[in-house]
Amino acid sequence: MIDLSRFDNSAFDRGAPRWKEGLWWLVRSLLFAPWFPVPSLLKVAALRAFGARVGEGVVIRSRVNITFPWRLEIGDHVWIGDEVMILSLDRVVIGSHVCLSQRAFLCTGSHDFSKTSFDLITRPITIGDHCWIAAQAFIAPGVDLAPGTRCRAGEVVK
Repeated sequence: MIDLSRFDNSAFDRGAPRWKEGLWWLVRSLLFAPWFPVPSLLKVAALRAFGARVGEGVVIRSRVNITFPWRLEIGDHVWIGDEVMILSLDRVVIGSHVCLSQRAFLCTGSHDFSKTSFDLITRPITIGDHCWIAAQAFIAPGVDLAPGTRCRAGEVVK
């Protein structure tokens, strides 16, 4: 049985000081959260300023949610669709010529539900070159997709 009064996330390394995380939340709210289009060049520049490695020709649509950009690496000519969620509690590597369609969810974190303390578990995700993650697909912690992989709409990949 899960007892959330025993949950303790204090050992989790966020990868950056709290002030940087807070500043990222502000920038994310201004550039990434709006429903209206904000130029990808501004979003890419912001990601790079916060430590992400981002290649050339990257398109980032509206309402994309990236938790910790300092744990993100994006190759060249990547398209990130509207409302994509990248929960980067651990490292996320996205190869070149990758399409993340609308509302795809790359999730590097989960919980150990076998423990009453519901411990946080994180694992990196790697998306190889030339992959397509279709709309509303869920990519689970620890997934390593081979180059050229296609994930169907709504598919769960674990």
